[in-house]
Amino acid sequence: MKLRKRISWLMGTLQRSLFPKLEESWNGPLTEKEKQLVSILELVQVERFIPKSSDTQWMGRKLRERESIARSFVAKSVCGYPFTSSLIEALKTTQSLRKICGFEKASRIPSESTFSRAFAEFADSGLGERVHEALVDRSLKTGLVGHISRDATAIEAREKPVKKPPKQKPPRRKRGRRAKGEHQHKEAKRLERQLHQSAEQALNELPVVCDVGTKKNSKGYKVSWIGYKFHADVNDVGLPISVAMTSASLHDSQVAIPLMKISTSRVIYFYDVMDSAYDAGPIYELSRSLGHVPIIDKNSRGKDIVPMAPHEASRYKERSVVERFNSRLKEEFGGRNIMVRGAQKVKMHLMFGVVAIFADHLLKLAT
Repeated sequence: MKLRKRISWLMGTLQRSLFPKLEESWNGPLTEKEKQLVSILELVQVERFIPKSSDTQWMGRKLRERESIARSFVAKSVCGYPFTSSLIEALKTTQSLRKICGFEKASRIPSESTFSRAFAEFADSGLGERVHEALVDRSLKTGLVGHISRDATAIEAREKPVKKPPKQKPPRRKRGRRAKGEHQHKEAKRLERQLHQSAEQALNELPVVCDVGTKKNSKGYKVSWIGYKFHADVNDVGLPISVAMTSASLHDSQVAIPLMKISTSRVIYFYDVMDSAYDAGPIYELSRSLGHVPIIDKNSRGKDIVPMAPHEASRYKERSVVERFNSRLKEEFGGRNIMVRGAQKVKMHLMFGVVAIFADHLLKLAT
């Protein structure tokens, strides 16, 4: 309720004060899309996370202002511009959009190459993750969350997949019975190692290169794609709490434990809701050790399974929020339109969409 009151207050302030002043100074009404963009930018405040040029550079030619470029990339995600060139063209021809993003004159808009360099800087500095974490902390830190729904979605990329090195055969064991007291050494599996690792250590072990992924679609047919997987933890009302990106070939379950640890550090919640891809012992173990109740669809593995209890099946329906989030990211906020290459840049492109969805969903909750 406190969050809803804060957002309602912000929306009232925008409607009563900011929008009329903008329309008066620009000699024209704002479109609904422009009002949406202004509201999202006011919530996200991406410019607060951009260091000033004077703070980071003291020799040579001064860098162009990065705050306006960052706001422009959020606008690109919200307005659905497919290319940076089309974003720049819109900034030059639409006065209201240009001023919303922070450019006073069309002549002050940097070239496409400058936009590209700035985007690479944002990706290297982890701008998207920092903005998203601050949004979650500012909006949800003091509240309680009922369910966290976890899932992954395919992200198609326009780059060549990296060839996997051939698997090394394990050394052959000596024939015959083992000597008395000799024990076979078994290397711990990744999920077992993740139980004792920090979230950052676990994520650093996961592959993030572009490769080929395969999964079954809703009709039961296998489909393949070249690119990545985007993993998300989403709360009851559809707000993304934590996200990660990996190679397309990585199994969904390999990201559950680090995401669970990140989400637990950001919000207080009670239920972990996941599909059958996450049906693994270490995931149950960690969920219970953190004080959560795991509600995971059983993977039959060719055997008969006991169906969920009615109360579990009812809570499992909450998982639809993460599917709606994945759909919005792809259909409305640029997730299907990846024009950059390399894992860092692809994730930065997606993170602009994530923070825009977060802010947009908060505004919808308020209204």
